[in-house]
Amino acid sequence: MSTPNVVAPSSTKNAGKQPEQRAGVKHNRRQQSRWAFYLIIPTIILLAVVIGYPIVSAIVMSFQKDAGLDPATGLFVQGGFAGFQNYAHWLLQQCAGPNGTTVSCPPGNLGSTFWSAVGVTFFFTVTTVILETVLGLWFALIMNRAFRGRGFVRAAILIPWAIPTAVTAKLWFFIFSVAGVANAVLGAHILWTSDEWASRFAVIIADTWKTTPFMALLILAGLQIIPEDVYEAAKMDGASTWQRFWRVTMPLLKPALMVAVLFRVLDALRIYDLPQILTGGGGGTGHATTTLSILVVDQIRQGFNSAAALSTITFILIFLVAFIFVRFLGTNVVRTQETQAKGAK
Repeated sequence: MSTPNVVAPSSTKNAGKQPEQRAGVKHNRRQQSRWAFYLIIPTIILLAVVIGYPIVSAIVMSFQKDAGLDPATGLFVQGGFAGFQNYAHWLLQQCAGPNGTTVSCPPGNLGSTFWSAVGVTFFFTVTTVILETVLGLWFALIMNRAFRGRGFVRAAILIPWAIPTAVTAKLWFFIFSVAGVANAVLGAHILWTSDEWASRFAVIIADTWKTTPFMALLILAGLQIIPEDVYEAAKMDGASTWQRFWRVTMPLLKPALMVAVLFRVLDALRIYDLPQILTGGGGGTGHATTTLSILVVDQIRQGFNSAAALSTITFILIFLVAFIFVRFLGTNVVRTQETQAKGAK
């Protein structure tokens, strides 16, 4: 005699509860998402006020004329809508001529120095970032090792970064003076703050001394995430010190290194205080160390709307550089540690 298949009551109850449990989980997730959105609303509003409003205001101002004398009539005018005239002033180096015409900006006009300032800015950025990355990696490798007096070495390396930039600029100004330490050590008579290339190298040396500890600190944080087991496994496989550095350290350090380079590049593109205090943005013909930020401040003294156009152009340049780093070079600030941890596994 066959026995009928009997379904356990508990299984029937559990099967009936599963849809209810799923619905409850979805409801909890929606509620958590809603609360998360409510909690970040104040931050979004604060960012919109602190960051969004100045950007929008600068863009609006960039399409307005600066108040001044009308070249055609010789009368003072309050300005008005300028269209892309302010952008043409910088990008095409066009200035207002007589009878309302446009002419090429003459030498000495700030508009004629735009592309020179762009070149100087990118020259400072590329040179200083390369030097600071190499020296920062070297310092980070030293600070990551275990030896007696490591705390003192770390403190000594980080001291330049802790000094305010204005103080650093004045310190190097005295070092690079005609009767300063630099000329005394070299036994030369170099005009570090007025010669064209000497003034540029003076800014590079001072900036490298100042910011290399920042790079070293970020790279050191990436080195400390790498587990020691990886190095032990490489040693057991017979890898030399040089092989461990190139095939273990560098691949695992790349995400943190790219983030450090990104931060430093964005900071170097905005450089203002160091060259302004050290050389006054001069040197050579008077604009050897003039960066985009220095040019913006100089233009503010002559007209806010044209300066707003220049600051917008600078913002777009920096944004494009950041986009290239994130989109094409694989720099991701949020996922850096996750990627590094997966690589270590």
